[in-house]
Amino acid sequence: MTIQSTDTTLSDKHFVLATDLDGTFLGGTEDDRKRLYDWIEAHRDTVGLIFVTGRDPQFIEHMCHDGLPWPEYVIGDVGTTIAQVVDKKVSPIPALETEISKLWGNAGHQVRTALAAVPGLTLQETDFRYRVSYDYDPDTFDSGAHDIIGSMGLDTLVSDNRYFDVLPKGISKGPSLRLLANHLNIAHRRLLAAGDTMNDYSMLALGVPAVAVGGSEPALSERLRDMNHVYHAKAIGAAGIQEAIAALNLHPNV
Repeated sequence: MTIQSTDTTLSDKHFVLATDLDGTFLGGTEDDRKRLYDWIEAHRDTVGLIFVTGRDPQFIEHMCHDGLPWPEYVIGDVGTTIAQVVDKKVSPIPALETEISKLWGNAGHQVRTALAAVPGLTLQETDFRYRVSYDYDPDTFDSGAHDIIGSMGLDTLVSDNRYFDVLPKGISKGPSLRLLANHLNIAHRRLLAAGDTMNDYSMLALGVPAVAVGGSEPALSERLRDMNHVYHAKAIGAAGIQEAIAALNLHPNV
């Protein structure tokens, strides 16, 4: 799908950070986070910010009102929400969500019914638009759930060994980030994708500059081990992001 965009705000930035939240942008010490956030705010004329997260728009708005830097765009709900921030409101972009909506249809009720009796899954109460999410217990989980969801034409994603997501086929953080970056005419070489768990894999594997921050899920680090475009930071969370920006020479003033 090709969508024309007249927005050049982020395409004009020297550098755009596309970052996961939990464990990544929100990870590390309070001093590490403050150092990164202050750096972003001091360089807003040359630095763009996209949140790429499993969190929903309401959570993001709450965190930003509490002091987190406001992004220009949000890829939320594990890639099933693509939104712009307008007047401190995370507003989905319908033109970019058309395929997501089509692939999901009205699957929510069917998924919840099909997995209601599966051991090891506890339904998360948030009523997401195009996904169903569970807390996951690997010790009691019945792996047949993957086959149940596959037969419905949907995808499953297990991350951090504690979350189980059901998503539209082929939709995750990576494809949605690629769609948004192309829509906004952001040169891929100017992006840095940052993450720490398996639900970040698809965006870290895109081929754009990427960082797996220190303390990343071992399964993620192993999957990315032979990908030369991925930097494996030693520092945790926010400090790992700054380490990668410097190491990859993505901004002159880091």
